[in-house]
Amino acid sequence: AEGVSRAVVAGHCLGANIALNFAALYPQRTAALVLIEPMPPKALTGKLDFLRHFRFIPIVISRLARALNAIGLYRRRIEPMDLEAWDKAVRAGTANLALYSSPFSDLEFTPLAAYFRALAAVGDPLPDLAQITCPVLVLMSKNTNMTDLARARAELQPLRGAEFVQLDAQHWIPTEQPEAMCRAIEDWIARKGLEKAL
Repeated sequence: AEGVSRAVVAGHCLGANIALNFAALYPQRTAALVLIEPMPPKALTGKLDFLRHFRFIPIVISRLARALNAIGLYRRRIEPMDLEAWDKAVRAGTANLALYSSPFSDLEFTPLAAYFRALAAVGDPLPDLAQITCPVLVLMSKNTNMTDLARARAELQPLRGAEFVQLDAQHWIPTEQPEAMCRAIEDWIARKGLEKAL
């Protein structure tokens, strides 16, 4: 829509997995990748690891919700997700950071069919990472409870020349550490000379 033929593609959480798939499908359009708290399926922990093994459960619930929606049954009110308010609460020190590191916090703000399909997608296999040859920056949360950091790093090792940076966050790096995130990305883009490649 913007007429951009080549870009640095960034994604957070499941969006990082989507960015990897984009780079695998469209290497000529991907100048580089910034993966913020990626979710390699084999590195998932806790309830998300359970869901990876039983992906059919959220898929079935998602299909059931879509069928109910089609006949006019759906949640009447979905709260809007006010990310600006979340950001302000973090900066003021009044935020419940457990919300940021829980995959279930989105349920309040997302239609059921979309929510459960997204939960299932967290377990989708990643593309062949060895085929992705563009520069990659990986920003990981030191205190995450969604992935095992060592396993996540091992799963992403096929990304040749990927740089890994850990930030002091629980999961929502863009909200918990926005300045550190921007600094890491801008420094990396400058070091790689990527502003000239676009």
